[in-house]
Amino acid sequence: MKILLVLDQFNSENNGTTISTIRFAQYLHENGHEIKIVTTGKPAKNLYIVPERYIPIASKLAHRQGMAFGKPVKSILTEAISECDIVHFLMPFKLSKVGLKIARKLGKPYTAAFHVQPENVTYNTGLHKCNIAIAWVYRFFRVRFYNDVKHIHCPSEFIASELRRNHYKGKLHVVSNGIEKSFKPAPKQTPADLKDKIIISMVGRLSSEKCQDVLINAVDKSKYKDKIQLIFAGKGPKANHYKALSKKLPVPPIFGFYTQTELIKILQYSDLYVHSADVEIEAISCLEAIACGLIPVISNSPASATKQFALDDRSLFECGNSAHLASKIDYFIEHENEKAELTAKYLEFSKQFKLEKCIKMIEEMFVEAIKDNELDN
Repeated sequence: MKILLVLDQFNSENNGTTISTIRFAQYLHENGHEIKIVTTGKPAKNLYIVPERYIPIASKLAHRQGMAFGKPVKSILTEAISECDIVHFLMPFKLSKVGLKIARKLGKPYTAAFHVQPENVTYNTGLHKCNIAIAWVYRFFRVRFYNDVKHIHCPSEFIASELRRNHYKGKLHVVSNGIEKSFKPAPKQTPADLKDKIIISMVGRLSSEKCQDVLINAVDKSKYKDKIQLIFAGKGPKANHYKALSKKLPVPPIFGFYTQTELIKILQYSDLYVHSADVEIEAISCLEAIACGLIPVISNSPASATKQFALDDRSLFECGNSAHLASKIDYFIEHENEKAELTAKYLEFSKQFKLEKCIKMIEEMFVEAIKDNELDN
């Protein structure tokens, strides 16, 4: 198949959607498909480049999260769409909206993913858990874009259920973003200066909805805080705030933005993985940590899909409750004998999310959309 991906930002691996799309594109190409992308950024092979679209206030907020909006240049979109067999839209913004109209005009089949959780919008505009605002964003996305999409990729059953609850009518294809094969257990290669530490890692954008402050406060309440080394892999608008908050800890946390190879090594030598986010459509980073042999401790937030990865209550803590998280951290430090058995169970559990399997399911969605389009035309 000639598959066209439409994504506002593809060049910079600084957010989960872009990283997942890069991997999807790579694996689809390895499966024999021809992949091209409409996006912003620097010109490169197989990319149709559109300018960045500046939106007052919104663009500034997007830049803080490592994102940009694409300007929907109709001539570029028309050229790209006319040459493909199917279009897959990754974001519900104007670049995709105009692209969808062109695809319909040209009679081309198309699908879309649901990657932008409304809570991401409300948290970063100061509305946080305002249910009225969240419902409004779900409706806005549906009316503006998804009402015209028959096949919607949902990275988790959690977000699929949220779309059903908010009256999305398209067929929902629940497919994980998938674990890339490089994420696997390996003998620990702990840096010499960390060998006497209990290493707890967390991967994610440094932003309010990811709640790294809950983990920092939990370590401050832990009986073992003098030995715990936190590693935060990510960057974002709350970086300075979290660094300031961390000054109360006896062992200064490590903050960094890492390549995939560096990240895998960190996960492989970590002792525990914590995911404290309030808001997640999936959190593939948690699955990647599990695939590297780590036991997770996950927030049970009602707005997060990540809690689905917990095999029992030992891996769950009360959303936003740093004292409860501290008790879970201390439990695993004090029950080392339970970790080997539980690690084996998590490794087995993670196999169902291998990227190779997920790509096959995405291919099936594309084929179904193409067949539906043939019947409609």
